[in-house]
Amino acid sequence: MILLDSSIIIELFRKTKKEQTAFYKLVGVYQSLFISSITNYEIGIGNRTIAQSEYWNKLKQNIEILPFDESCSEIAKEIYLNLLNQNKIIDIADILIGSTALNYNLPIATLNVKHFSRIGGLKVINQF
Repeated sequence: MILLDSSIIIELFRKTKKEQTAFYKLVGVYQSLFISSITNYEIGIGNRTIAQSEYWNKLKQNIEILPFDESCSEIAKEIYLNLLNQNKIIDIADILIGSTALNYNLPIATLNVKHFSRIGGLKVINQF
């Protein structure tokens, strides 16, 4: 079980050789793939064509979308304040996705290690 960051899905959209993406490598290792509802939002608003939307809708049939709930928001507040105190703030979407991973006790697969490695207690997977 693993939570996929938006960067994993974006790479899948951008590369023509899909089998060389981190997504395909992760599918071979993990039986259960999850995304945060935040990632669903980010990918959804990034789809500018009908073909992209159709591809995304088909792909996410095999991925469980985890809700961002009150527990996630409490964790996100802690992450934000901790990063702010360290002067190491990251994008709010990354904080929300990271808090989802922590809330559901899942490692996160990302191509954006620089940001997610700043979140304490989060297991970051970036070796594909």
